[in-house]
Amino acid sequence: MKAIVAVDNNWGIGLSGGLLFRLKEDMAFFRRTTLGKVVVMGAKTYQSFPHGALPDRINIVLDDSGKSYSDALSVSDIPSLLQSIGQYNADDVFVIGGASVYKQLLDLCDEAFVTKVDACGNADVFFPDLDANSHWRLAEQSDPVPDSGYTVRFCRYVNENR
Repeated sequence: MKAIVAVDNNWGIGLSGGLLFRLKEDMAFFRRTTLGKVVVMGAKTYQSFPHGALPDRINIVLDDSGKSYSDALSVSDIPSLLQSIGQYNADDVFVIGGASVYKQLLDLCDEAFVTKVDACGNADVFFPDLDANSHWRLAEQSDPVPDSGYTVRFCRYVNENR
């Protein structure tokens, strides 16, 4: 399993229930990386999508309320999620948010694709700081890329405990 996320300089990922930035290059990277794959998310992330489930992907929503979704598989707990994703190649499963889902699943991820935005988005929700975590190692980092008025770097971290 892998995580994919865009963070600001403080590892912020969201503000008031939405994304911090609208980044064309990052969204293209996200789409290329997850297309045809399995995406795992929390209920708030799913509900933030204007048209429901992300197209051309298997959408799995971790929702402890037991709510069902017509265009996504809903699971109520981590054991049920692990059973559901067990039928897929682990390299094809991507955790896409939100903060509580990242927190619950990050240790189970082999890799994290992190788009670092050189800005402060005044976030109110955060992704764990992988640079400060001894279990994670920065394996690759792109050169700076201009994206929608910001500068971003596409990074790949590896979980040394997996």
